[in-house]
Amino acid sequence: MAERGQPFRQARGGVTRRNLSSSRSSFFTKSATRYQPPQNCNLNIRRNSQHMDSSFNNPNGNVKDNSDNRSWIKDAADVIDEENNLPSLVGTCPFMCPVEERLQRERLRDLATFERLDGNPGKSSSNLAVKKFCRTISTREIQVSDVRPLSVLEGTLNHLFNLFHSSDHPFEVVHDFIFDRTRSIRQDLSMQNISNNRAITMYERMVKFHIISHQKLHRSSSSPNASSLLYLNLEQLTKSLMTLFNLYETNRISHSIYDNEPEFCSFYVLLQIHPDSKQGEPLSLWFRNLPSAIMKSKQMCFARNLLRFFRLGNYKRFMYMMKSEASCLQCCIVEPYINEVRALAVSCLNQAGYKLQPFPLADLSNLLLLQESDVESFCNECGLETSSDEVGKRILAPKQSSFFHPRKGFQKYYPIHSEGLQGVSINLLDL
Repeated sequence: MAERGQPFRQARGGVTRRNLSSSRSSFFTKSATRYQPPQNCNLNIRRNSQHMDSSFNNPNGNVKDNSDNRSWIKDAADVIDEENNLPSLVGTCPFMCPVEERLQRERLRDLATFERLDGNPGKSSSNLAVKKFCRTISTREIQVSDVRPLSVLEGTLNHLFNLFHSSDHPFEVVHDFIFDRTRSIRQDLSMQNISNNRAITMYERMVKFHIISHQKLHRSSSSPNASSLLYLNLEQLTKSLMTLFNLYETNRISHSIYDNEPEFCSFYVLLQIHPDSKQGEPLSLWFRNLPSAIMKSKQMCFARNLLRFFRLGNYKRFMYMMKSEASCLQCCIVEPYINEVRALAVSCLNQAGYKLQPFPLADLSNLLLLQESDVESFCNECGLETSSDEVGKRILAPKQSSFFHPRKGFQKYYPIHSEGLQGVSINLLDL
């Protein structure tokens, strides 16, 4: 990750530092169109080096902090005019969605399920409609009535997260709506250069949304468009984290740290378990610039050790730490990739075990953090056969030559099972 104080680089819907972007975004290079912006979406953004959803970059590698020398970056998703010294923008829209946009979308019948009044696709209200993310932005024409002030943005975020655990619609539908509308919130924060503590709290909540969605989307990966949803969600998770880190730095007083800062830094470290995240700049360059209080924190020590055990193939220590120290949000990040460690554990046990001393599946269940019924299914997917002993208990006999690692991945999703983690649930209050 990039050193603090390094140049910035513009990214869709969020901001990353240039060095970090060059090292960690190899699996975020694609882009996919989700919503088209309203035809009248002409918005003016003033970007500065202190706000996260905008970034500045120059070929000499120097940050331009002078407000009279601001840079403008063109991105595939956001077309921004290259102008300097624009007046500060303060939004005046009192609603979750500007009236003009809502009326236009009603005419075009462009209303999401959650915005329809009594289910009517051509009718909404100020209590239901939420401003969409606008891809094309022009700085030539500015309408402060199209931009929501901070208090309205906070209320909009509360409204969106009240829908998060809706059981009336598939999670993919819920996620798709909140995903787009939170990007719009981040955009409005950027337009107004809002980078105070209230903005930090909002970004922390949005990061949590993407983390929980990371797990939920993997659990429902049988959906036809699951791959694109997973990719886009992971992309925005990383961008939101980078924005949050820069907000922490912008508001830092002396060497103090925010209460939640170690936890959110640990999330970024755990994301490096992703199979495509090992290219480019090493984490050590990022660690070098973190405050010592964060590096010594319990959350960061857990994340660093877990990543180290993963890369070393120490499945026993990895599983023990997951079972004894991981939080629910940390489990949400790690769970989609834990099958790699489980497969390694089964392979080692199969090779090193004594043929006349089979492993009870109940013991493997505790080791692999799987339900006992899932242990048998998992072993079968690895080409190993299970059987029953003389008292009817299911066992796995070692020294089987049929073991293989599924090249196309496991057919079934295997969630983490631990009695310690079952008692802690992620609910609406967590967002």
